[in-house]
Amino acid sequence: MASHIDYYASLNSPWTHLGAARIEAMAAAHGASLRIYPVDFGEIFANSGGLPLPNRSPQRQAYRLQELARWRDHLGVPIHIQPKHFPSSEALSASCVIALRETMGDQPAVKLAHAVLQAVWQRELNPGEPATLAMLIKECGLDADAVMKLGAEPRWAERRDADTKAALARGVFGAPSYVIGDDIFWGQDRLEFVERRLARG
Repeated sequence: MASHIDYYASLNSPWTHLGAARIEAMAAAHGASLRIYPVDFGEIFANSGGLPLPNRSPQRQAYRLQELARWRDHLGVPIHIQPKHFPSSEALSASCVIALRETMGDQPAVKLAHAVLQAVWQRELNPGEPATLAMLIKECGLDADAVMKLGAEPRWAERRDADTKAALARGVFGAPSYVIGDDIFWGQDRLEFVERRLARG
């Protein structure tokens, strides 16, 4: 029986961006389904002992920048360490991702989420702006007007709240988190362990 990965992502996280192509490739290589949940990590941090970036100590903030540069160079993934539009509003982009997940399936949702991350961390764009988000949706081969209209429906923000509560109940506390059965793998630096778990089926 093929594995299933629940993928808890922040649409502002550089670590989610650094792991984006690899988790897609791993899922495909092992025939695993991949369902994305762009949950509210501000809410998750508030309820799991985490701190949002501006509230972390100067030492931790400085070390984060060093680690981003190391991982960028190690993986060969282009990334601006301090992008112009970070953080961007996730309100509409997350709703559009969830709307796609629930109406068109997992693959279009993952594709748009990764396009949003790439916009922030590689392209110096602001996906919190409706015009930019519409452009990204179109680049994903989708009808931008239809997806934007769908994503604006309040039910998707409500679904995000429910997904966030479910993530907390499941034990998720950081982004990205990849969950296979009862196993939680936090961080793109744990993808080697994700692959081992997928190989076991």
